[in-house]
Amino acid sequence: MMLLGATLVVVVVTMAATVAIGRAAGWVAAAGLGALAVAVAMRASEVLEPGSVVSESVPWMPTLDIALRLRLDGLGALFLIIVLGIGALVMAYSARYLSGRDIHRHTGYYAWMLLFAFAMTGLVLADDLVLLFVFWELTTLCSFFLINRSGRKASAPAVRTLLVTAMGGLALLFAVVLIIARTGTTVVSEALASDAWQADGGFTAAVAVLVAIAAMTKSAQFPFHMWLPDAMVAPTPVSAYLHAAAMVKAGIYLLLLFSPALAGTVVWQSILVTTGLITAIMGAVFALRRFDLKEIMAYSTVSQLGFIVAIIGIGTPGALATAALYTLGHALFKAALFMVVGIVDQQAGTRDIRLLRGLARRMPVTFATTLLAGLSMAGIFPLLGFVAKEYLLGGLADPGGPAWLGVALAATGVLAATATFAYTARILLGGFTDYRGTERVDDTLDTHRMPQMVSEASPAFLAPALAPALAGLVLGPAIVWLHPLTGAAGSAAAGEPYTATFALFAGFTLELALSITIIVLGLVVVSQRRRLDRVFERRILSFTAIDVVEKMRTGSIALGARVGDLTRTDGQALHLGVPWILLGIIAAAAIVVAPTAGALIQPDEPWTDAVLFALVAATVIPTVLVRSRLTALVLVGGAGFAVAIWFFALGAIDVGLTQLLVELLTVVALVLILRRLPRRFHRVSRQRTIVTAAIALGAGFAATLATLAFTGRREISAVGQYFLDNVYIDTGGENIVNTILVDYRALDTFGELTVVAVAGIVVMAVLGTRRLIGERDVALAVPETSALARSHDNTMPIRVVAHWTAPVIVVLSLYLLLRGHYEPGGGFISALVGATGFALFYLGASADRLAPVRWPYRGLFASGIIVAVLTGVAGMAVGSFLRPIRFDIPLPWGGEYAFTSALIFDLGVYFAVVAVVIAVLNELGGVRERHGEIVERAKRSTERAREEVSA
Repeated sequence: MMLLGATLVVVVVTMAATVAIGRAAGWVAAAGLGALAVAVAMRASEVLEPGSVVSESVPWMPTLDIALRLRLDGLGALFLIIVLGIGALVMAYSARYLSGRDIHRHTGYYAWMLLFAFAMTGLVLADDLVLLFVFWELTTLCSFFLINRSGRKASAPAVRTLLVTAMGGLALLFAVVLIIARTGTTVVSEALASDAWQADGGFTAAVAVLVAIAAMTKSAQFPFHMWLPDAMVAPTPVSAYLHAAAMVKAGIYLLLLFSPALAGTVVWQSILVTTGLITAIMGAVFALRRFDLKEIMAYSTVSQLGFIVAIIGIGTPGALATAALYTLGHALFKAALFMVVGIVDQQAGTRDIRLLRGLARRMPVTFATTLLAGLSMAGIFPLLGFVAKEYLLGGLADPGGPAWLGVALAATGVLAATATFAYTARILLGGFTDYRGTERVDDTLDTHRMPQMVSEASPAFLAPALAPALAGLVLGPAIVWLHPLTGAAGSAAAGEPYTATFALFAGFTLELALSITIIVLGLVVVSQRRRLDRVFERRILSFTAIDVVEKMRTGSIALGARVGDLTRTDGQALHLGVPWILLGIIAAAAIVVAPTAGALIQPDEPWTDAVLFALVAATVIPTVLVRSRLTALVLVGGAGFAVAIWFFALGAIDVGLTQLLVELLTVVALVLILRRLPRRFHRVSRQRTIVTAAIALGAGFAATLATLAFTGRREISAVGQYFLDNVYIDTGGENIVNTILVDYRALDTFGELTVVAVAGIVVMAVLGTRRLIGERDVALAVPETSALARSHDNTMPIRVVAHWTAPVIVVLSLYLLLRGHYEPGGGFISALVGATGFALFYLGASADRLAPVRWPYRGLFASGIIVAVLTGVAGMAVGSFLRPIRFDIPLPWGGEYAFTSALIFDLGVYFAVVAVVIAVLNELGGVRERHGEIVERAKRSTERAREEVSA
């Protein structure tokens, strides 16, 4: 839990650092992630023995058996070192890659990159199925925002990536639900050890398919491979992290995580081995067709991940340990290669191998880094990639089953590895020699894009790329250093003890023979590269996988538009009428089939009900008859006040206060709107009046009948009685309504708080991007010298009242906030009271330019959510998210104040609601308009008044 929290701390500290030191904040992030990687490596010794784990759990939703369960085993330790270690290198690389001219733009970049690291850390540690899914989806969101913020052309690729990976998220969600329902637990380790996997073949096969789909969408396996090259619009550091340690590794981790339960399953093996090898060959072929170094790298990632998926599909402990080793090797050489591409792009001004010339001489260190990483990817002795590739080929050659199967898989692996050798050569020769990758001349290319003088990058820029390349060189001969870690990872993935025995040279084995064959075939292919270039340049299909996804996206939008057109209309009558008509039909059916409900009106009903009903009717009926908008508003407000009084009469003080305050503020908001609308409603036809009257009467009759039939028919419910008996014991509060909102159902309230904040943001966004309808000019038929024309003097009474009364109202709102746990009040009601004080400030202004409430309502929105979240997180210290913390505070005058953290949560509600009201007043009130427009309108009004007076 501390590791997860520390990752979030790195996010916050780095964001703050960007404001002060700009892109150099990458060094801060690198130091933070690097320290965490070292901490994991130091603690990894605790989980290197088979079956050894470190676990921790904090309740989240105890009634659903959902908790913040974290578990570190050998597999988790390996992936954490990759996630945090490669993350540290990429952050250090970003400190030099990013532009140094714009400080604030990099805050978002570092925030999303580090949140990506946080999501991956949580995913690797999660031992709860629900928590696992949450972190899985968080990686999807982080990748979407990182890609989407990369420029104007990034929107479509980001959406396509989101569509593909979100599809995998749905598959994982279905798998999670099936596993919980069948095994009866949300604990990952317990669910994987359940007997249900062996007892129910249908369940096992279904989960195998769903998990495989989820992993293949993340790891870009055929047919979901298209999003990874499409995401290359993102900056190179994003690509480096996404390919080497983050997004694609999430899919690999998921496959290894579920291997204890699914390894050996025919469906699982068939999908992974077949898909993996197809992807390995397909990705290699596509890489040999590309000219952009970054695109070649992208397709090489697709191909390399295919190898890993295939060996996971073999499913033996040795194969799973090999997958862990290959994953580590891939992280090292792919991180180095992507960072090298960024260096070449910045130093030479292009990544196109048709334009690059002689960089091996001009950038020798960059070339050496690329050579080391490339040779590791190609599986050349004595690098780490060589060891991983040999044992991978050995696993493919011995999958179990008929002999021909091993021959077929090994031959396919050799073919894909030969293609890997070929595209590695394309990277090295195309990027650093005069080899162009084609003999065709493209007149559209800017042949002068590469500058004449290209220099080597700075040591600080090169070091993050050189480090993983050198690690691959060192760890090949020193492979025994990795035995404990890879053995523990293999044991965790296999669900049984396994000891790694990897060796750089294991004798003259079949694997060595296959490696030599690959190198020989690779050299032949490279020697014939110019002939093969002509072959690969030919277009295979008339469309690409990206085209398919784009057609699916646009087709879905078009289908949705067509379906919407069936009922789409700008007329409000249809939207309002249809639901009420359906409600009336349901009510009529209920009357016909329902048994008798007895007397609808009891003889002991209080006489005040009839009076209040008559008062409501006296305000509602004239509302539908008048033509003046202002009169209708007054009548509707009167009806609302009458309903509030009715609530008070029934003893529902909290509900009555809410109704009263909402009515007040609604009237204020509607008055602001009425300034921009005609004074009178437009005339409608008699036929429409009859139809709408019939709908209204029918809906009103149905609602009244339902109210009379369903209320007062039973004793208090068991839940209601529980609240009455236990509210003080459970929460320390006495206001049942408030305790339900902030104690028993705080998560619901938190959701509603989020909705309120989003609604406020939407109001600001809509009104900020759309021009308001102009206000009606009110011509004053008085001379300019008349006292009636002096608004400042005429508003003195209301200004005096506002000056003295509004602060009192705001203070009263704070009092209601403090007492809400024990007496009528609470965050929502107190916020509405405080908002009436701000509304009074607004209405008391003598001119529009003086009207804005100068409170940072945008900051209040954020503050409300942040306060609520922090309160929830604090609750985890005593049991679960949003669980209140209670203690007594001694008072100076004696006695104690029973403090509860629910009060702080209510404060978040207060901030958000007040912010919404201030936003409506300032934005909807028209004070956004330019002062010049207001002055011009006032001049026109005064001139018309003079003309009327003179006439």
